[in-house]
Amino acid sequence: MSFYDFGPIAAVLDAAHGFVTGLAALLEPLVGAASAALAVVLVTVLVRAALVPLGVSLVRTEFTRRRLAPKLAALQQKYKKRPEVLSQKMMEFYRDEKSSPFAGMMPALIQAPVLSIVYGLFIVGSINGHSNDLLGAELFRARLGDSLFASFADPASLLVHCAVLVVVAVTAWFSRVTSLRFAATAPRLEGAPDAAPAMKNMAAVLSWLPFITVVFAAIVPLAAALYLAASTTWTLVERVILRRMLAPKEPALLGVTA
Repeated sequence: MSFYDFGPIAAVLDAAHGFVTGLAALLEPLVGAASAALAVVLVTVLVRAALVPLGVSLVRTEFTRRRLAPKLAALQQKYKKRPEVLSQKMMEFYRDEKSSPFAGMMPALIQAPVLSIVYGLFIVGSINGHSNDLLGAELFRARLGDSLFASFADPASLLVHCAVLVVVAVTAWFSRVTSLRFAATAPRLEGAPDAAPAMKNMAAVLSWLPFITVVFAAIVPLAAALYLAASTTWTLVERVILRRMLAPKEPALLGVTA
């Protein structure tokens, strides 16, 4: 018994199958055989549109972390030889600021089940007792149920997979660039240790995380890779727009210098 055969999961997968096939049927007169692929992209847009409030929360969290970074650096400097006290002080600090080091993880956690359902739609032969006709859907001769490695025998299919991977990779690169630029504008608190280098170092490491998506896109079915391409592109554009819209008008700390 697989994960997708479990009763509640099978029911959700069946509902998703009905929605995607219905949407594909509506799109077929417009785009022909690519209707299922376009349906996956439109589902991604619907999911990400529903998650915009969480995106706003995530960007607000980014600004909060950037504002708190100098104070955290001062705490770390003061209690660096007393790790137990430092841990306690940091917990108290986050509590007083009504923040958390784990804030902002919700969008990724919510998308994980959605991606797993999209993945299941294009690898499971039978869904809730009936055949899965989405497995035969194509995008320019590339089967949506095939991964990059399964497309090596067909140059046309391989080209489609590579094109999707390029979109994911380019988006990951621009996400990295924008993250580094955002970290470079971190505020400084006069009289406190310079938090900017620490933030920049951490940002430099974390900035490579979007490229993990490229790896996933290479091993999952093309339909899931399309979902990742559309979702990461949405995330990049959304993040750039929200950072401009929600940027604090005034420094949040007394004595902060640019």
